[in-house]
Amino acid sequence: MGSGVPGSGSGSGGPGRSAPLRVDAQRNLEHVLRAAREVFGELGYGAPMEDVARRARVGVGTVYRRFPSKDVLVRRIAEEETSRLTDQARTALGQEDEPWSALSRFLRTSVASGAGRLLPPQVLRVGADAEEESAGRVAPDAVAGRSAQDEARVPQQRQAGRPELRVVGQRPSAEDLDDPGAVELLDVVGQLVERARAAGELRGDVTVADVLLVIATPAPALPDAAHQAAASARLLDILLEGLRSRPA
Repeated sequence: MGSGVPGSGSGSGGPGRSAPLRVDAQRNLEHVLRAAREVFGELGYGAPMEDVARRARVGVGTVYRRFPSKDVLVRRIAEEETSRLTDQARTALGQEDEPWSALSRFLRTSVASGAGRLLPPQVLRVGADAEEESAGRVAPDAVAGRSAQDEARVPQQRQAGRPELRVVGQRPSAEDLDDPGAVELLDVVGQLVERARAAGELRGDVTVADVLLVIATPAPALPDAAHQAAASARLLDILLEGLRSRPA
């Protein structure tokens, strides 16, 4: 009976082409991806697959049928959220003439979407290393020794066990990310940072990693949605003031 469904099986497409998902399978996939964003956003990438299945209201076997390992699911979520942030950064860069307005628009949009909480920690580290080493502020042999310090700067990705994307020891360069989407994000956010810095509106010591850290730092969870939104907006206002340069 299953082989007679139009568009299923190997007869509907050429070699290497996957058949379209059935309606129920597509619905389950959407539930799993939505649940994964919520769970990983709240608990970090160390959260178990069982938590994702429970939030999606499906069996854990259903999750593993679509994502054969947790790493596959983590990469899917990280790539989607990185792409979303890149689009937000490009929009701010293209639609705001004032450098500070462009940077603050990106930060406000990204915080509202929650995508920053799902960035892999490597992106934060690479952003810091690329700028500091190019400016000569950090010696190459000092890079590997700051792993513990940087882990403390990414609290959202350190919870609920051992994060799958955690990097220990030598820190990667942008080329080591092996993720064109992440490299593109660093480049676009770097343009926002450089414009604001050149205009004298951004503190000279602020890096791309600092900007990404702002959107990766959520306000404490509150039971009331209105209070949560107000707390997030207030925290962002304070962080933005901390990024701005001050007259000498």
